Amino acid sequence: MQVGIDMGTVAGGAPASLDIEELLATRLLVQGNSGSGKSHLLRRLLEQSAPWVQQVVIDPEGDFVTLSDKFGHVVVDGERSEAELTGIANRIRKNRVSCVLTLEGLDLEDQMRAASAFLNGLFDADREFWYPVLVVVDEAQMFAPSVAGEVSEDARKLSLGAMTNLMCRGRKRGLAGVIATQRLAKLAKNVAAEASNFLMGRTFLDIDMARAADLLGMDRRQAEMFRDLKRGSFVALGPALSRRPLPIAIGTVETSARSSSPKLMPLPDAPQDVEDLIFTPDPEEFTRPPVARRATPAPRPTTDILAELSRSVPAATVAPQETRQSQPELSAEERADRLSGVLCEVLDDPQSAYRTDSVLYQDFLVRARMRRLPGPPMSLSDFRRRAAIARSGVDAQLAASDAWATALSLSAAVSDDLQGVFLMMAKAALSGEPCPSDARIARAYGTHSARRARRLLGYFEEQGLIVVHADFSGKRIVAFPDLQAETAPGNADAPDAGEARLAAE
Repeated sequence: MQVGIDMGTVAGGAPASLDIEELLATRLLVQGNSGSGKSHLLRRLLEQSAPWVQQVVIDPEGDFVTLSDKFGHVVVDGERSEAELTGIANRIRKNRVSCVLTLEGLDLEDQMRAASAFLNGLFDADREFWYPVLVVVDEAQMFAPSVAGEVSEDARKLSLGAMTNLMCRGRKRGLAGVIATQRLAKLAKNVAAEASNFLMGRTFLDIDMARAADLLGMDRRQAEMFRDLKRGSFVALGPALSRRPLPIAIGTVETSARSSSPKLMPLPDAPQDVEDLIFTPDPEEFTRPPVARRATPAPRPTTDILAELSRSVPAATVAPQETRQSQPELSAEERADRLSGVLCEVLDDPQSAYRTDSVLYQDFLVRARMRRLPGPPMSLSDFRRRAAIARSGVDAQLAASDAWATALSLSAAVSDDLQGVFLMMAKAALSGEPCPSDARIARAYGTHSARRARRLLGYFEEQGLIVVHADFSGKRIVAFPDLQAETAPGNADAPDAGEARLAAE
């Protein structure tokens, strides 16, 4: 069903129509400096599309809660635990209810954690509830920053991962991202690049004007026009809007934000005793309790928190003394075998390749505790190392060889997130298997981007770890000089068999 909503007018007074069904498939990016009318545009879009599609709004300033009065949006306060927010988001999808997640009053790091938990809850809903949802994220540069800021690295990764899932992988799950930002330069490029529709408003910085012009396919000299746009005027482009850049003026809205732009007001007449009024304290000030300002604690490493949680045992689940004593002691070999079994269970999940190591580590710790495995928990770095080795597919005979020991020592030269890809390639070389395709390398890295897979090979080659060449038929071969081994020729463009099986399921 094709539904066009009225966003305003174009030059000449003709209506500017936006195809909602096309928007659900192609996503939207809105950009404009503060005061350009971004929030007004989002409000117009939400009001016009409210009868046609379920809506979820990530609202950092609490401006969109007024939608509940006229359109029945449920207001969700972000000051909840991450588990609560994830559960609420899951039920939002299940019952097809429009909502506004208000993050007003939270500091930036708490806002990022709350938004990521809520978006992950929407993303992880069961397949039977993958109904179309318009997910609007205001001030998206806060939740998908292009560079690290003052927040902890863990919070930044969680938020950026959730936004990347929304924009890159959300379409198949019915999630259509609509993101608005003041600064394109501050928004992560892999998030912004997934949008196919654009509404560019007034902006003044050269770098933002240049990026806006590039996204709209305009000449750099035409970028100056973004300085001259009036408030509420935007340049539209995209399959849901227009095939050519089209200036539009956003129409009026039915609801209003709780906050508004400041207006000039005349100053009151100054009283005669103004100095006494200012410098004489009010007696109530001495009885009023001081405002307690919460100090922001230093972020704790994720590994410390997860290890602490794995060691703690809730009081309700503590076994009686005689039960604990009756449990047989495990030898080091038995414990290692059971830990390896738990690790295999976690990695056998077809979706595990696209989950972060932190999420998989939490799953691993929960499974280990359910099996009452004694001893200290495995650290996150050790988990990543073992997961990389397991994903490489190495068998017992090869794992016991000196060549594999050399490969493991070479893998220590790359970062944790690249070790799985490196070891998979090394295993193929040592076994004489065909060179993995771009799609297979991408899945090992946890992405769908073949371009990123080729960049990984280029990075390994720059580090002197591999040499990439081709045979006479053009098939790719990867050689490992330190291992004195190379892969058999392989088709770089071949589809990934594992991905095909996942799609079939």
